[in-house]
Amino acid sequence: MIETERFRIRVASREEMERFIEKQTDGELIAAYNEMLQGAVEHPEQWDWYAIWMIETKDGAHVGDLSFKGFGADGSVEIGYGVSEEYRNRGVATEAVGAAVRWALDQPGVTRVEAETEPGNKASQRVLEKCGFVPTGTVGEEGPRFAVYKK
Repeated sequence: MIETERFRIRVASREEMERFIEKQTDGELIAAYNEMLQGAVEHPEQWDWYAIWMIETKDGAHVGDLSFKGFGADGSVEIGYGVSEEYRNRGVATEAVGAAVRWALDQPGVTRVEAETEPGNKASQRVLEKCGFVPTGTVGEEGPRFAVYKK
């Protein structure tokens, strides 16, 4: 578990992930979350790198989630995140992503954390910038890629 000033960020269990996926209504998110669950089940020794991480207030209210998309052989991990609409524009993503990136870079073998955003998603790009990410000059499936490197 990662604790910040306002939030607890914790790894979901298989059962929590299954229940969470069942509540989703967006087909793309359902597919992505199922892919995460499959990765976690196939790589239980790397559960944290595939599972959904729940972002919750200190009193347990769910405000968003994040995940890493596996652990690359080159030491890279990719992060994705989302915040519930009613909690946007309150610094939730910046606080949570920043804490998760610091945690990831402290893990053995991690050399960098990467992320990509849709080209027009300026809010997400601003979150990445505030968390120390820099553009890599490449474009992924979702758009421009960013990275923060271990020092």
